[in-house]
Amino acid sequence: MKSIAVYCGSSAGTNPNYITQAQALAKAMVARGLTLVYGGGRVGLMGTIADAVLAEGGQVIGVIPDFLDAKELAHKGCTELHVVKSMHERKLMMADRADGFIAMPGGYGTLEELFEVLTWGQLGLHQKPVALLNVAGYYDLLLQSLDRMRDDQLLRAENRAQLLQSADPEALLAQMAAYQPVQLEKWLTPPTT
Repeated sequence: MKSIAVYCGSSAGTNPNYITQAQALAKAMVARGLTLVYGGGRVGLMGTIADAVLAEGGQVIGVIPDFLDAKELAHKGCTELHVVKSMHERKLMMADRADGFIAMPGGYGTLEELFEVLTWGQLGLHQKPVALLNVAGYYDLLLQSLDRMRDDQLLRAENRAQLLQSADPEALLAQMAAYQPVQLEKWLTPPTT
């Protein structure tokens, strides 16, 4: 892995651990020589992780749609800043530039990006690791829901195992480095009568 896309909130949230762990993830990424690929914003957890990677001497690739750049939300200190026409173009460029994906605490956009890359992995469109930085148990209920999907046989166990998770940035990056893609001959089974 040379780069990781990090999905996270454009807000910092109310828990100070979110900021602390964003900074810890940045430090761990730079120590491993990993480039940050992210949504290009200067605010919230997005701005926090970008600032922390830059402060550690790391590389940051930001990808922001023009309507957000027009609101002066773009982080102009990025190593590379790409202004694109749409959210779809943003997500595609981020996915193409990244060798792995991490979701930190965030809202709808973070979850949408997470589930999109998980689905792409399930469909065999990429073989990159996808992970949750589960700060302060933020994603515990989501993980329970995914386990329910698996237990109710709406999600294959192999696909459930695709989503890595840890509360510790170092441990999470180690899991991602050791990740072996799921190899399934088919991901859907026809109904039995």
